[in-house]
Amino acid sequence: MSTVVTAMFLVAITGVTLVVRQQRDTIDPHDSQQFRHQERFLAPDHHVRDGSEQQGLTASGIPETPESSYYYSSQRERRAMDNTTLMPSAADDALELRLRRSPFDSDAYVPRYRNATSWLRIEDVVPSDSVGVGGSIDHDKRDYVRQMMMHAWSNYKLYAWGKNELRPLSKRGHSNSIFGSFDLGATIVDGLDTLYLMGLHKEFDEGRDWVERKFTLDNVDADLSVFETNIRFVGGFLTCYAFTGDQLFLEKAKYVADKLLPAFQTPTGIPYALVNVRNGVSKNYGWASGGSSILSEFGTLHLEFSYLSDITGDAVYRDRVQTIRAVLKDIDKPKGLYPNYLNPKTGKWGQQHMSLGALGDSFYEYLLKAWIQSGHEDEEAREMYDEAMQAIIQHMIRRSTNGLVYVSDMKFDRLEHKMDHLACFAGGLFGLGSTTLPNQYSQQYMQIGEGLTNTCHESYIRTYTRLGPESFRFNDGVEAKALKAQEKYYILRPETFESYFIMWRLTHDQKYRDWGWDAVQALEKHCRTPTGYSGLKNVYHTEPVKDDVQQSFFLAETLKYLYLLFSDDSLLPLDEWVFNTEAHPLPVKDRNPMYRPAAVSSSP
Repeated sequence: MSTVVTAMFLVAITGVTLVVRQQRDTIDPHDSQQFRHQERFLAPDHHVRDGSEQQGLTASGIPETPESSYYYSSQRERRAMDNTTLMPSAADDALELRLRRSPFDSDAYVPRYRNATSWLRIEDVVPSDSVGVGGSIDHDKRDYVRQMMMHAWSNYKLYAWGKNELRPLSKRGHSNSIFGSFDLGATIVDGLDTLYLMGLHKEFDEGRDWVERKFTLDNVDADLSVFETNIRFVGGFLTCYAFTGDQLFLEKAKYVADKLLPAFQTPTGIPYALVNVRNGVSKNYGWASGGSSILSEFGTLHLEFSYLSDITGDAVYRDRVQTIRAVLKDIDKPKGLYPNYLNPKTGKWGQQHMSLGALGDSFYEYLLKAWIQSGHEDEEAREMYDEAMQAIIQHMIRRSTNGLVYVSDMKFDRLEHKMDHLACFAGGLFGLGSTTLPNQYSQQYMQIGEGLTNTCHESYIRTYTRLGPESFRFNDGVEAKALKAQEKYYILRPETFESYFIMWRLTHDQKYRDWGWDAVQALEKHCRTPTGYSGLKNVYHTEPVKDDVQQSFFLAETLKYLYLLFSDDSLLPLDEWVFNTEAHPLPVKDRNPMYRPAAVSSSP
């Protein structure tokens, strides 16, 4: 692995549910022509090693952790430090700190949305008689995940507030994130709905205050990923609007989406991957098969843009994604499969590379979820989902010598017998496909969903850290194990936990909670530091080196899915909410009063 590793992400509480998938993959830009996803991996510093103290376990198996009061009191004490001990920036940072501190640190502060009947109501304490209803709440484990969120959030506030992500070991912001060095507050926007679901309303209000005062794209003279900006920012704001009805979040969602619209100005309507949000100039990645757009990027806009049209009354957003849908429905598909690359100028497929992992994944997720989100009215989306899944089952789903079900990438009709961690969302995807519409495929979908989820669990428990590698192989006598150095890292990814959560909701099989708790213990033992959470460079090492990045999706997805796994089914019921691929729950039309459609709409 080179001194600076880069990758690209293309892209998953008191009771809420949804399905999310996201594309991410890594690759060394110096020795490969194709990046595996639109995520820019961390650029880890090789001189930063694991210097954190490891957490112990109590007799009951629950990791030792400070009491919840510690997080509040310690933050007050740290904020009271002399300004010279904070960050080396002077007046602006000091002023920002005072503005944040003054209202929210007061003991008299009353959270804005607590117990408000017109918003999604999150109780701080769930009545004991709720146990056993819709799957019992595991209070101890759920509360422990809540404290993990507080640890991640409070250290982000202390060392990287307003930055996109935290470098916990370096105790500073992460300037090599997918959004670069611009202070867009990606962790704030990504983490807001998780805070809300966990009943952390004071922290939620503090984040909302930052969004109102500081969030802007007007000073960003750089190319932003249409895909990542949509799923994290548009999706995050839309969920907060659905939860609260707060017009601020609706205005911000529309503001960001409008900045992305120039990317759709192509001969086919297939958007470019990158847009300069200041001047609107758009382009694709140079490495992407002759200037092609990427399936999992342009195919992962439908949920957010359709919903935005319905709640603003402006049809332009739905029109853009319906154009994408029309192109994909009518185009010839080799063996019924969708290649990962499509040229936005000619409408022709690029390199014949098919994947349910990086570069493809969330496109398939959004076919099923667009149908769910529409209240089952978007029958075209469901038909396209079933047709795509049948082609994938025939050509890409395989079973190993010892019976592990996996989904392989395919290049030029040749299976690679490699599965991405990103594809581990597919267990939940097949499970949802099985239960949401009883048909001739239902039993098959459920069997595959259970099999894929089990295989991803096996990829975890076959490592020393009991955390899964970026990808794993099934050849040369190897099963569910990474072979190459660039496949062995773990960057706090959520996809496996997403499937645990979905499969738990669908089956209430205790093993999914057991697997999730095992992962919580692994995260605490290997990824927790005194100042946040960090990914690992090699999950097979007994003393893995940390990469010094707390990804925003760790708060948006990983901790949210684990929290929901130990909650009861009344928190985000799957028939009322659907998760975008960044785990931001969006309401289902005509089945959820939080949908909040515009009074007058120009949308069909």
